[in-house]
Amino acid sequence: MKKILFLILLFFAVESGAQDLNVMTYNVRLNVSSDSLNAWPYRKDKLASVILFHDVTILGVQEALPDQMEDLRQRLPKYKSVGVGREDGKNKGEFSAIFYDTTKLQLLQSETFWLSETPTVAGSIGWDAAITRIVTWAKFKDKKSKKIFFHFNTHFDHMGELARRESAKMALQKVKEIAGVMPVVFTGDFNSRPTDEPIQIITDKNNPLHLTDSKEISVTPHYGLTGTFNAFQSKERDDDPIDYIFLKGKWKVWKHATLSGTWNGRFASDHFAVFAKISL
Repeated sequence: MKKILFLILLFFAVESGAQDLNVMTYNVRLNVSSDSLNAWPYRKDKLASVILFHDVTILGVQEALPDQMEDLRQRLPKYKSVGVGREDGKNKGEFSAIFYDTTKLQLLQSETFWLSETPTVAGSIGWDAAITRIVTWAKFKDKKSKKIFFHFNTHFDHMGELARRESAKMALQKVKEIAGVMPVVFTGDFNSRPTDEPIQIITDKNNPLHLTDSKEISVTPHYGLTGTFNAFQSKERDDDPIDYIFLKGKWKVWKHATLSGTWNGRFASDHFAVFAKISL
């Protein structure tokens, strides 16, 4: 009887140390005046409100220009960010940045590499890509559970098929090199549908380096749309996602959703946010 009681108490002690992480990936659409009423100045408060309402712990953004990064920092006071501009490795060009809740996570390390044959060369363009592409990663410690994990965030090229394929291979290899056997969250706009080669490479279960789509292992069935790109039209462009939250390690996925809220018929971005509640 004493042994059973001890095991019950131990179970609850372990459970109380766990902390759910609300993960989001969000292509925020760069700030261009040609978007007219869909331009960033009309969307920034709405987009920030999505992040705050869902109490996001870690957020991967894509296409964020320096002024957009500053706008988000101002609107997300308990968050800090890591990442660099892809053109010069400093503050020029789009960021594939990571925002994190400083009340829950401690940043241990962060870097950026380029999706190219020379991943340490800032501004380098890989293979047949149309433009520069990067991956920003961060190593975190959960302040409650003391567990350590990594978050990678990226935006694959929209034109180069070879670039997307090689980027997928490089992503898996870099996860192994950087994170080792530690748990990993990998967010991003992969510009690829589930049946496309890059996603097939990333999720190939025959490859020990593979990642798992969080949607596929969610305890609660996926909520919302399946498509994640709306192009500022009245609805999603099609039923296939191009934005994902991938995982590696012993994660539990409690919920997964595509968030498609509107304000007077207008979206906060030309992509929908993808959200997952997970825990180690």
